[in-house]
Amino acid sequence: MNAIIIFIMSILKWPLRKKLTLITFSLLVIVIIIGWKQIVQAWVIIGNVNIGIFLLTIPVQILSYCTTAGITAAYLAAKGDLKTISWRRVLRISIESNFVDNIIPIPGAAGFSYTSWMLSRFGISASRSITSQIIRYALIFVSFVVVLSISVIALFFDHAINKILATIAFIIIGVTIGVIVFGLYMLSNHMRIIKMSGWITRVVNKIVSIFTRGKKSQILEPELVDKFFGDIHQDYVEIVKDKKILIGPFLCAMASNILDASLIYVVFLSLNCYVNPALFFVAFGIALIASIFTVTPSGMGAFETLMVGFLITSSNIQADVAIAGTLLARAALFAITTIIGYIFYQLTINKYGKISKPADF
Repeated sequence: MNAIIIFIMSILKWPLRKKLTLITFSLLVIVIIIGWKQIVQAWVIIGNVNIGIFLLTIPVQILSYCTTAGITAAYLAAKGDLKTISWRRVLRISIESNFVDNIIPIPGAAGFSYTSWMLSRFGISASRSITSQIIRYALIFVSFVVVLSISVIALFFDHAINKILATIAFIIIGVTIGVIVFGLYMLSNHMRIIKMSGWITRVVNKIVSIFTRGKKSQILEPELVDKFFGDIHQDYVEIVKDKKILIGPFLCAMASNILDASLIYVVFLSLNCYVNPALFFVAFGIALIASIFTVTPSGMGAFETLMVGFLITSSNIQADVAIAGTLLARAALFAITTIIGYIFYQLTINKYGKISKPADF
């Protein structure tokens, strides 16, 4: 009994993200136990997949890679940085970055760091590299909100959306807009960005000092951090002066979001299952956003549970079909990303070596 109490007390001290992951896995176990019969039936359904339609996931995923890389490539081209790196190399780095995100349980951060490291090998400055990736993620979220909003409106007029799904979607839209507005507010003023850089430097150095017990009291140099954020602010000013340079990256981001959802949609079609595209994108979007807050690679476990749950409660899809489609789609995505990504990643590591210093990472 005492051991159980001690274990519960230790869980209460965990970081919020770790608690959310525990809750997610607990719910996943409950779903598996309750829906075991449907899971068994799902494996039978997978055996009846239309191979011709299913194989379309490969070109869809490749197009998704191209559009995602296109966000970064279009921005670097507008800034004149594609003179030192080709579009094909940016595409390859994007694929490798996706692979790194899939195998390291730090969603987004691992690929972000890897991309910065690789771009630096081609003469792209740290600030320009970070700015290009901030723009990449920002535009993906902005375009995601645009598509999500259109989908919700379409479902509203079609009377095909329930209140819970609509509420969650509007919360995501509101929070995303709030984060973007706050980011623009900080970046728009040089003094604000410098104050923020100073705060980040102090906090990071303090945390490092605590964890290293005072052995390392300063891992970030204030002058270098100020210059870094100053360069990002300058990039922001230049973007504001010439907003047209974001048109290409935005269109690529929009296409990337649609293609990511389309891959899973194609899998459902291969199972001879039709779902309202707008409803499907809303369910996909909510599951994707929620999976970001887990520490499992690619939100594995959380995404599948939420996607299946939303499809069952919001449409007439049977549980076994929802499970089969979601699991098969995630397996296909993981397989394509891992196989292609690993080949390119290994070739790159053999040529350039591993990231050896925190500064590089």
